[in-house]
Amino acid sequence: MSIASALQTLANYRSHSARASQDIVEKGEEVLKANAVVQLGDEAWAFLEQLTLAAIDVGRLDIADECLEELAKTFPDSPRVNVLTGIRMEGSESPDTILKFYNEQLKEETANPGIWKRKISLLRRMGKIDDCVEELSTYLDTFYNDLEGWVELADIYASCHQYTSSLQALSHSLLLAPQNPFYALQFAETAFTANDIPLALKMFLVVIDMCERDLSTPIEAKESVPSGVGVRAWYGLKLCCRRALGRSSASSSSSLTSQSNTSLPDLKKLQKLDELATERVLTAYSASARGAEGKAVVMAWMGSTD
Repeated sequence: MSIASALQTLANYRSHSARASQDIVEKGEEVLKANAVVQLGDEAWAFLEQLTLAAIDVGRLDIADECLEELAKTFPDSPRVNVLTGIRMEGSESPDTILKFYNEQLKEETANPGIWKRKISLLRRMGKIDDCVEELSTYLDTFYNDLEGWVELADIYASCHQYTSSLQALSHSLLLAPQNPFYALQFAETAFTANDIPLALKMFLVVIDMCERDLSTPIEAKESVPSGVGVRAWYGLKLCCRRALGRSSASSSSSLTSQSNTSLPDLKKLQKLDELATERVLTAYSASARGAEGKAVVMAWMGSTD
């Protein structure tokens, strides 16, 4: 492959944020050997950053060091280069050494989100969960709109079985991305894990509405085949209905505790939701793309004899 073709491919990877690390390193190394970086003009720095991350990804730290040296020479004390340096250190240095580096950088520039997030990630990997939560909470006080930060905080709380705190963190992600069904689904599944069945049922219905609101008529919705997030939401709804209807009477089904004070539908509505969820999940697994074995397992779980 010619150098011009390699440069074009690398540019396409950058424009699409593709993580083709091995190919990037192979082509990038050829560009370095041919001293063709100067042909890139201002794009040279984006190329060097791209190659640095890819080289670290595949363990070619020699190439990463070469790129970092050039970047540091051109952009001394750059926050972006400092983040790359920290990532490079994570490939060979001890966690304590890296943590010290991040702390030093944050003393000089307290509002560097890249360094701050790397430090938070490092603290979690080191098992310093209390410090990690404290640091991440402080970070989110400063950068409230960081959606990934709230999702990370929710995941940390969930991993520690602190589901109420996890739901509180996820509620911020719902405020920041109200149209994203993935975060609503995560909220619903966390509520189910926390045994707040009424809240989980409500949120699974929200996810289903998000997935099917583009269908213009009820007939289209009925004839559609659930897929992706929609299948998980219908499956979650089925689990909630099964849990609620597991009680012997309407009074006992409504007695399911809800820390969020969310109410369950009455028994008749629960039964209809259960029937609908069963039909939707079976429809999803009856599609031609689904294997017969998988369909049989789902039907057995549903208790269907069809």
